[in-house]
Amino acid sequence: MAVTVLIAALTFMCLPAFAQCPLCKVAIEGSTQSAKMSKGLNLGILVLLVPPVTVFCSIFILAIKHRNAAKS
Repeated sequence: MAVTVLIAALTFMCLPAFAQCPLCKVAIEGSTQSAKMSKGLNLGILVLLVPPVTVFCSIFILAIKHRNAAKS
């Protein structure tokens, strides 16, 4: 129960982290096509996030398989 509350609290505390960095935000706000540039920047951030998440998940899955193989 305490772990669930902690995870929920950390999730709600980091909501501002979903925004762009301040330098990128200022550059977009000063642009004439801010909506289009903002969507492109957010898509770029998501694309750059895919490889590290994939590597992390792969390592995590391999560790679980190795742990389960050692138990049997």
